[in-house]
Amino acid sequence: MDNETTAPKRKKSWLTPTVVFLLPAIVLYTAFVIAPTLSSAYLSFTSWDGVSDKIRFIGFDNFAEIWNSERVHNALKNTLLLTVVLVVLENIVAIALAMLVDQVRWARNLFRSVFYFPVLISGIVMGFVWTIILNYNFGVLNQMLEMVGLGSLKADWLGDPKFAMLSIVLSTVWKSAGYYMIIYLAGLQGIPQDLTEAAAIDGAGRWQQFRSITFPLLAGSLTVCSVLSMISSLKIFDQIAVMTDGGPGFETETLTYIVYKVGFGELRQGFGTAMAMVLFLIILVITVIQVKVLRQREVQL
Repeated sequence: MDNETTAPKRKKSWLTPTVVFLLPAIVLYTAFVIAPTLSSAYLSFTSWDGVSDKIRFIGFDNFAEIWNSERVHNALKNTLLLTVVLVVLENIVAIALAMLVDQVRWARNLFRSVFYFPVLISGIVMGFVWTIILNYNFGVLNQMLEMVGLGSLKADWLGDPKFAMLSIVLSTVWKSAGYYMIIYLAGLQGIPQDLTEAAAIDGAGRWQQFRSITFPLLAGSLTVCSVLSMISSLKIFDQIAVMTDGGPGFETETLTYIVYKVGFGELRQGFGTAMAMVLFLIILVITVIQVKVLRQREVQL
């Protein structure tokens, strides 16, 4: 028999190279995401004003007020309406721009840059630009209407309740469509040309090609763009803050804007944080449902 004694096995350290590599990211994510989230969850059950050291626990009173508040109901209606309209329009315009750029054979990069440029502008700057464009007295839009003999169509685009939300929608589509265009353009370039050429030989028109070939094969891009557009629309803030300040009245006030106004304007940080938690849950539920429905569509196609 071999009398040699075997050396005891060394215990593996948990501090592996992988853990060392990921540790800084984990620490930063915990410090700047997980910890603030847990803190916000606690503050939503308090009446903290955001300034004093006194934090009084009040249970579900904030959420009960949210449930019964007409202002919150109006903001929720505005938020959902704005989200539906923006998701539809942003994707329609983005697909149209992507197909237009995809057909360009000369200076394609120039057109991409031109359509993508508004995405690079901050929401605050974009809001100021559109405030000037839509100004009733010296705005470019009203001036152009007068120049072409359509002065009767002049309107207070930001001060009239009939047009304020429309102005927010148009400015947001102008800013965001270029971003989704890039995603759709990548999807278009992944479609085999043989399919469209075969359809054209069989006598299919451009609309038939788009409906039967192009659009179904853009299902993956549509899922990504729809989810991103929906989340961005539910959180819209910059344009409203600069262009309408939630007005006229409460016509363009959204859930995100109420969180800001209540939390920082009215010094009701606890109630504002509760609103933020409600908004988070709404975004989470809608996103899960949307992804599930669009994924099923992809599988069927």
